[in-house]
This record gives sequence, C-alpha cells and structure tokens, in this order.
Amino acid sequence: MASIKDLDVGEQFSSKLEEIRTKLLSQAMGEMLNEATAEFCQAHKQYMQSVLDTCLKKCREDETMFETIQGYTEEVKHLNSITRERNGERPEILGSIQDKESHKEHLIQNIEKLKQEQAKNRELIHSQNKANKDRLKNLNKVKEIFKEWLSLEIRKIQGEKLQFIFRNIDHKNPQNAYTFVLRINENGEYQIVSCDPPLATMDHLERRLQETNNLSAFLANVRKEFVALHNTTKTA
Repeated sequence: MASIKDLDVGEQFSSKLEEIRTKLLSQAMGEMLNEATAEFCQAHKQYMQSVLDTCLKKCREDETMFETIQGYTEEVKHLNSITRERNGERPEILGSIQDKESHKEHLIQNIEKLKQEQAKNRELIHSQNKANKDRLKNLNKVKEIFKEWLSLEIRKIQGEKLQFIFRNIDHKNPQNAYTFVLRINENGEYQIVSCDPPLATMDHLERRLQETNNLSAFLANVRKEFVALHNTTKTA
C-alpha cells in the first residue's frame, strides 16, 4: 500500500498509461491511415484506369476521325483532279458542240436549197408537161387540116410518139406511104425518131423546127423534100 502512495510510482504509472495510450492511438491511427491509404490507392487506381480507358477510347475515336478526314481529303483531291481534267476538256467539248451546230446549220441551209430546187423543178416539169399537152392538142387540131390538104395521116404510137404518113406523093401509086416518127423529148423539144425513106435534109429541118417551133412549116417542108426525093428517084 505504501508503494502505491509513493509519488514516483504514481508518475511512473501515469507515464506508462500515457505511453500505452499513445502507442494504442498510434497503432489505431496507423491502421486507419493504412486503411485510408489503401482505399485512396484503390480509388486512385480505379480513377486512373477510367482515365486511361477514356483516353484510349478518345485516341481510337481520333484515329477513326483522322482516317475519315484522310479519306475525305483523298476524295477531294481526286474530285479536284477530275474537275481540272474536265475543265481542260471543256474547250474541246465546246468546240465540238459549236462544230456540230455549224454543221447542223449548214445541213438545214442545204435542205432548204434542195427544197427550193425541187419546187422549181416541179414547176418546170409542170410547165413542160403543160407545153407538151398544148403541142399535142395543137397537133390534133391541125390533124384534119393536114390530112385534107397534104394527104397527111397522123397516128399516135408507142406512148407519146407520133407517126406522120404522107400519101399522094407518087401519083402512079398514091397510097405509097412516106413516113417519119416524131416525139417531144424531156427538154420539151421536137425530135425526129425515124424517117422512111431517109431524107438527107432531115437533120437541118429538125433544127429549124426546134428553133422556130413552127410545126406547120416543118410538115410542109418535109412533104416538099419527099416529093423532091420521089422525083429524083423517078428521074434516076
């Protein structure tokens, strides 16, 4: 009991208790610090892993975007190249279009000229046909007159050809026929096809007929030539 009341012992005991308390407190604090540090490290590790995953995802997205941009850039370069080529071809294309337009205009003008020429040709053919019909009509009108005065018979043969038959040239044989065949050619001119018996002057008479267009005089001259030929033959 005396030892308990001793002051030194009391102080030693208090010091010992304080030491134990401090030690226990230090241990508790260490355990708490270790636990907090572990939790912090785990949280920091998880945070850093999250940041790393986010960065990796962002990097992949950036890489994909870069590849896309690179693809767009290449495509734009290709389109620019095509555009430059087409711009270079544009003058040739425009020149070709202008040439075709000019050729088209030339064809239209030629077609118009051909139409005008065809119209003129149709008008000319119509005029020639009318003139030919008028000539044939006149021939028919004078047919009876020639038959009566010149003993001339006119026959239509082989289309538009006319055969002229003179009689009463040989008084011993008045029915002997002296003939020639006449037609109107594509130029609307009188043309002698044949003559029986042949007359040496027929070519000259034909030219005179074409120049004067006087059929009555031509027929009278042909009859005179047939008479002269008969008389010459009879004398010989």
